[in-house]
Amino acid sequence: MGKINQRKRIIQYIQQFGSITTYDAFKDLGVACLPKRICELKQEGYVFHIDVETAKNRYGEPVNYNRYRLKGER
Repeated sequence: MGKINQRKRIIQYIQQFGSITTYDAFKDLGVACLPKRICELKQEGYVFHIDVETAKNRYGEPVNYNRYRLKGER
C-alpha cells in the first residue's frame, strides 16, 4: 500500500467528519498549511464550500477562521 499524501488525508477527514478547519488539520493530521492543500485540491477538481466562523481566543478576543466542507467529488 502506498503512502497517503496530505491532500488525500484531508479529503478522507472531511468525508468522515463533514468539515475541517486549520486547527483540525494541524492537530489531527499534522498539516501545517491547510489553505495551500485546499488550493491544490481545487486544482485537482474538488469543490469546497467555505464558512467563515468566529470564536474567542484565550484573551476573549474574537477571531475568524474558515471551515471547509466538500461540496462535490471530482
